[in-house]
Amino acid sequence: MLKSVPRVNMDTWLVVSLFVFVQLFFSLAYEGTPWCAPIKVKHGDVSCRSPGGQYYKNVMGSRCKIRCKRGYEMQQGHPEVVCMASKHWSGNYACREIRCPKLQMPANGGYKCSDGSYFNSRCEFFCSLGYTLKGSKTVTCQYHKTWTSGESACIDVDAPVIKCPNLKDKTAEPGKLTARVTWDTPEGKDTADGILTDVILKGKPPGHFPEGLHKMSYTVYDRAGNKGSCRFSVRVRVRRCSPITPPENGYMKCDSDGDNYGATCDFKCTGGYELQGSAARVCQYGLTWSGTETNCAAMNINVGVRTASGLLDQFYEKRRLLIISAPTAANHYYRFQMTNLQHAQCGLDLRHVTVIELVGIYPAQIGRISHRLIPPGLALQLRLLLQISHNNFNMVMIDKQGMDKERYTYPITSAQIFTTIDTWQGRMDEMVLQQEAGHTCQ
Repeated sequence: MLKSVPRVNMDTWLVVSLFVFVQLFFSLAYEGTPWCAPIKVKHGDVSCRSPGGQYYKNVMGSRCKIRCKRGYEMQQGHPEVVCMASKHWSGNYACREIRCPKLQMPANGGYKCSDGSYFNSRCEFFCSLGYTLKGSKTVTCQYHKTWTSGESACIDVDAPVIKCPNLKDKTAEPGKLTARVTWDTPEGKDTADGILTDVILKGKPPGHFPEGLHKMSYTVYDRAGNKGSCRFSVRVRVRRCSPITPPENGYMKCDSDGDNYGATCDFKCTGGYELQGSAARVCQYGLTWSGTETNCAAMNINVGVRTASGLLDQFYEKRRLLIISAPTAANHYYRFQMTNLQHAQCGLDLRHVTVIELVGIYPAQIGRISHRLIPPGLALQLRLLLQISHNNFNMVMIDKQGMDKERYTYPITSAQIFTTIDTWQGRMDEMVLQQEAGHTCQ
């Protein structure tokens, strides 16, 4: 019959066996048996040391320092790892190439790199046509993951180009002092993006230009605020005849500018003068005046006519008449009136007034126009025609159309005479002409 082994001996045997195993394990490990996988680092160097200076550097407890080559860095983990009892190293290890942040692509330009964004890569910037580089032309990725310079930009610094019209030389049309000048608004050209914001004209816009030289300019702007300008001129010429002047004792009224091609000048003589030559003259294309020279000759009054109406007809539409009648030269009213008129000759001439005196009783009566004597028979006819009494003082005012306008049986002042005449038809136009010609009694 077999005897059973005591339980205490079995437990002792297990403990002894475990102890022997552990001693064997550690003895093998510390005796230099490779334990962890050998470390191999691409783009890097490994420096290891074992705990007891064993030959193998991957025994349990070995420590290895990893150093990446220039241009590389630890991808992850710690630069030092330890061989663990689990036969694994204490951390991951790998070297990766150093990389700078990706460069921003400049607007209206770009860049080219020798090796992307990696260490020591050299990138060169360039700009599109019409743009200029602002900043560094080249940058290099450095060891500390930065570029050697800040980012560059492409900016538009070139002024746009604009071409103005050629010089415009125009001649005014007949009777005008202006010429119509037109042109197309010039189109600018931008060397960058081709977009223009404003085209501004400085000067007179297309249309009618007066005589002379007119300078204009156009300015064009692009989106970057650059501007380009051009200049041009418009010259308007007016063909002119040699100046002419109003005749002595007459007036001249011209339209347009008075001496330009197509201008017409009309002539009139003052009362008591008759026009000789052309009543109107025109400045012709050849720059000569049409017609003949104009003159105003003194009115030749014929006192030898046979009838009173024949005498009065000579003044029709030319002169106004102031007829003064008195029974004798000693008449008090007559003397007062004639004395008053002696100081008013300029005013009478300005108003085209001729004074006719009728003094005495037929057949001893006489008539006078200035220094010309009127025969007694003709003087009598005047009194009869105008129904003027020879027994007392009378004064009759007749206008240029032969109308009997006013009658007085007593003398009046020259101022009253002038005020009355200035209200008559046609006198206002005369006053305007006289004012323009500078005809006054001052």
